Amino acid sequence: MRPVSLVLFLTFTLLAFNAGHILPGAAEGERREQKVWARAGSSAILPCHLSPRKIRKSWKQLPDKTSVLWKRQGGSAHQEPHVVLEVEYSGLRKTALPMRPRVSVQDSALRNGNFSLQINPVRSEDAGLYEALVTYDTEVQSCQVELGIITVTISPSSPVVENEPLLLSCNSSHRASLVETRWFHNGRPISTSGAFCSLHGALSILRPATSDAGSWRCQLRYSDNEIISATYNLRILGFDGPTNPVVYAAAGSAADLPCTLSYLPRAFGINVVTAHWSRLAGGHLQDRGISQNWNNRSFLLHIPAVGPGDAGQYHCAVSVGSKTISRDVTLAVFTVTPSIQGPVSEGSRLLLSCGLTHPRGHERFQWKHLDSAPTNSKLAAAISRNLEGHMSQTDPTLEIPQVSQKDTGTWECSIYGPEGRLGAVQYELQITGAQVSSPPTIFSGQVTFGLTLTLFFLLTVCVLALALQKRARPPAFPALERMVAVTVPRKEMEENQKEKIQQTEC
Repeated sequence: MRPVSLVLFLTFTLLAFNAGHILPGAAEGERREQKVWARAGSSAILPCHLSPRKIRKSWKQLPDKTSVLWKRQGGSAHQEPHVVLEVEYSGLRKTALPMRPRVSVQDSALRNGNFSLQINPVRSEDAGLYEALVTYDTEVQSCQVELGIITVTISPSSPVVENEPLLLSCNSSHRASLVETRWFHNGRPISTSGAFCSLHGALSILRPATSDAGSWRCQLRYSDNEIISATYNLRILGFDGPTNPVVYAAAGSAADLPCTLSYLPRAFGINVVTAHWSRLAGGHLQDRGISQNWNNRSFLLHIPAVGPGDAGQYHCAVSVGSKTISRDVTLAVFTVTPSIQGPVSEGSRLLLSCGLTHPRGHERFQWKHLDSAPTNSKLAAAISRNLEGHMSQTDPTLEIPQVSQKDTGTWECSIYGPEGRLGAVQYELQITGAQVSSPPTIFSGQVTFGLTLTLFFLLTVCVLALALQKRARPPAFPALERMVAVTVPRKEMEENQKEKIQQTEC
């Protein structure tokens, strides 16, 4: 028989005769048995330390020849203890096959007097009484630790998707009778009413949402006044953001409809994810696109330029493994409708109506003139004061009684809801030259004839006036006029005589 086995045999023989007492080498005042609670799936440390007095006596470090033996008592009184982990003097390790490689001790901590056993992860069948036997030099120390397991389970198993009923159960290996079970979410106690229902200590969530994710703690109280608690981090696969989001976009601008998962599907071990977009229009379901994304959780739908015809409700369905979750997204479009199409003549009356395709009934509208070049502060202030006269917080229509050149530019209509500014839409106002009012059609011919007759009458009057003025004016040289009058007949007489002489010669 090897010396090590002989020492272990003698040690356990001494332990049998000294039940209920601490063997020589154990720390003074140390309890013989400790109790540790751990949640199934987490890690547990079964403590076993050398007393500070023994550490000082051993010159702060134990010798290299130190052996540690962890055993677990059988499930019943008739079963023999079985080895969990053994570290021999040589450093050789032996581990029970069912618990390999979940159990370990730290080599660096052994010589510092720390012989604690770590179990990671803990299983429900690991509950029971554990005993450690530490031998160094001529000293022997033993530790007894009872490991209790508390188990938190969910049904159905992961992944848990939103709106699918969920059951949280909590129980432990404690032998006393259970008196009360309490649940806490992120540190706040849960009242079992409404969306939560308690049944025999289990908590039922009828329609879980992403807001129900987080830390859940169950607290068990037993008849022997033992109180045990465990924490479970619940992850719910759903969508980020509000339940029924509304996306607001101005006509002509781009819009992105969100469809973002709360977790990356790979966190649940799922690699096949498919998203399908559709839209209900005219009583028919129109497909808008199918996308697959394994490395991201966003499946947004991009619309380059929205119009009033694009407004409506869209449906995003994401298939994650064998489960499908869906969300509806509403697209609301802002529009501006002018009373005059195209360029507006100066002096005209203009109405700008701000519209929303999916109003909720409590929207507020605010018009603003965006000055493209606000170089003159006095002019900008004048425009602002002029805008106050025809700006309304509730009426979507802006009235400009008489359009002027200072109204040229961009007009912006902002829409506000209870949650704040929803968005804005802009309108570019172009103004032509001064407006000439045309007379009514039925009088156009009469006006033309009247103008023509008036002009003719005025021309006639001018001609007559000039003639009368010339006739009434006295001659400037009267003698000259008589000479001309006398000379002209004499010349005519000479011409007549010449004609008569020519006729006689013939």
